[in-house]
Amino acid sequence: MKQNIHPQYYPEAKAHCACGNSFTVGSTKQEIKLEICNACHPVYTGKKKFLDTAGRVEKFKARQNIITAKPHVKKKKIRTVKKTAKIKN
Repeated sequence: MKQNIHPQYYPEAKAHCACGNSFTVGSTKQEIKLEICNACHPVYTGKKKFLDTAGRVEKFKARQNIITAKPHVKKKKIRTVKKTAKIKN
């Protein structure tokens, strides 16, 4: 095996979440910043929570409000009758 090709491993690396939770893990980086962890993830906590990074949830809710505000009216098709040329005898 080649020597000195692997990155430095830190068995006591610190991980910091956006919710304020911090814990130690093994990593190749000495400090890790997370957006979500097991203390704030909806699957692990059982709380329904939307994770929105670009306003997608608000856009979706706005579209749903517009759709539910207007009742859907089915348009009737107007059939046109073809005019036939009268033949004179």
